[in-house]
Amino acid sequence: MNLSKMFLAGLVVLLSACVGLGLKTPINVDVVGLEPMRSDAMEARFLVKLRVQNPNDQPLSFDGVYVELDVRGSRVASGVSNYSGDVPRFGETIVEIPVTVPFTALVRQAMSLSGGMPATLDYEVKGRLSGPLFGGASFSRKGELAMPGTASTR
Repeated sequence: MNLSKMFLAGLVVLLSACVGLGLKTPINVDVVGLEPMRSDAMEARFLVKLRVQNPNDQPLSFDGVYVELDVRGSRVASGVSNYSGDVPRFGETIVEIPVTVPFTALVRQAMSLSGGMPATLDYEVKGRLSGPLFGGASFSRKGELAMPGTASTR
C-alpha cells in the first residue's frame, strides 16, 4: 500500500513537470473591447473582450477563465467564465468574460483622482486560462491608458 502511494505521488510530479514543457513562450493577452452589461446600484458589470495570442508551436486548450483588472495599483474589477476553447499554435482567439466592478472600487478610484485627471492611468490585467489536468496558462499585462482630452499641446 505504501509503495502504491509513492508511485502515485511520483506520477503526479512527473505529469506536472511534463505539462509545463508545452508552452515555451508566455501567451500574449490584450484587452480589445469593453461593453456595459446590466448592473445594479452597488456594482457595475462589463463584458471584457481579450485577444489571446499563442506564440508557441503547441495549441492551448482551456476550460475556464479568470481575470483581474487593477488601475493605479488598486483592484477595480474581476471576473470568471466557464468558457472553453482552444488557441491554435501560432494563432489567436477572442475570449469574452463578464467582470464586476464593486461600488467601493469606483469610489476609491474617484477619490484618488480628486486632485485632477492625469494624462495617463497605469493598469494591469492578469488572469488564468485554466487547462485540463495541470495545463492552462497564466498571463499578466501592464500598460498605460491615455486619457482623452488630457494630451498636452506644444
